[in-house]
Order: sequence, then C-alpha cells, then structure tokens
Amino acid sequence: MSDLNHQDKHPFLDFVKNNQKALTATLVIAVVLIAGFFGYTELYQKPREVKAADALFTAEKYFAIDSSNLVLNGDGTNKGVLFVMKEFSGTNAANLAKYYAGISYFKTNDFNKSIEYLTDFSTSAKQVQAIAFGTIGDAYAELKKNEDAITYYKKAGAHFPEEEAISSEYLFRAASLLELDGKGDEAIEMYKDIKAKYPKSEKGFMADKYINRLKVQP
Repeated sequence: MSDLNHQDKHPFLDFVKNNQKALTATLVIAVVLIAGFFGYTELYQKPREVKAADALFTAEKYFAIDSSNLVLNGDGTNKGVLFVMKEFSGTNAANLAKYYAGISYFKTNDFNKSIEYLTDFSTSAKQVQAIAFGTIGDAYAELKKNEDAITYYKKAGAHFPEEEAISSEYLFRAASLLELDGKGDEAIEMYKDIKAKYPKSEKGFMADKYINRLKVQP
C-alpha cells in the first residue's frame, strides 16, 4: 500500500518514464529547429542583408540626384536596383529597391512597371508608404485609369494624416479626378474634407474656390 501511495504522488515522473523515447525525440527536434533557425539567421540571412545594403548604396546615391536609368541598371561598375532585387530577394534592401525601381520607372514614363514594383513594396515608414501609394495613383492617372488612380490617391491621403502636405495633396488629386469624371458631388465632399482636415495647407486654402466653382456649374 505504501508503494502505491508513493507512485500516486509522482504522476509526472511516471509519465516521463513511460514516454522517455517520445520526449527525447521531441527535445532533439526542438534543438535542431532552434539551431537551424539560428544558423539561417546568423550565418545566411544577416550576411545577405549586409551584402544587399552594400549593393544598394550607389543606386541610392543616383536616386537622390534623379538618375533613373543608373538607379535601375547601374553604371557599369556598380549594380542597380534590378540586380539587388534579383540577387538578394527577401532582404530589406531588396524591398527598398522595389520602391526605388517604382519611382524611377514612373520618371521614365514606364507606368505599368512603376505600378508593378510599388504595389509589391511595403514599409512601416508611413511617409514613404504614402508616397508609394500616391505614385501608383499618378501612374494609373497617366494610363487614364481614373478609378484606380482615385483609389490609390485616397489610400495615400489617408495613410499618414499627420503629414498635412502629402495627405492634402493626394486627396486633392483624387477630388480633381472625380471632378474630371463628372462626379461633382463626390468631388465637393472631397474638397470639403480637405478643408476640414487640413485648413492650413495650400490645398486647404484652395478648397473653397473649387467647391464654389462646382456649386455654380449647371
């Protein structure tokens, strides 16, 4: 009886004893997974991030001076963003390269490629993301796809409302396209929204002019 009572007091030890092989196998798998993750991060991914950032460095300098072709293709000695995206896919630098590519393609009037790369780009930097959305809107506008353009202008205008200049500008572009498409009532509401949210911005000051013009149109 005393032996039975002793066993009842240690069910966990009995469980370990009875399942020792399974628990050992589970522990081994966990160790292998942790080691594999550490090895991938430290020995593979981090060195790739460093190399990708180095490869992007010159392209960033060309981007700053609006040399779009050099940004995309490099200068013969240094690689451009197209190389960075292909060679270092999945890195932070490759993601940023999509932004540089999208903006550069827009500046070279290749609007479809601009849309392609910018829609595949994302960042937690709200100002940059808002500009990316806005440039997609600009590209759709150039392609005469006004509904798509308006959608992205609205996204750009709403993404970082604390930045008055950017937000009011893209909302204004949305309102202008609504007006162009004959959607006067929607345009008026958009202009009113700009005036209410960004009264001190340039577009906020101009809103009444466009509201009054639309109201007096037959």
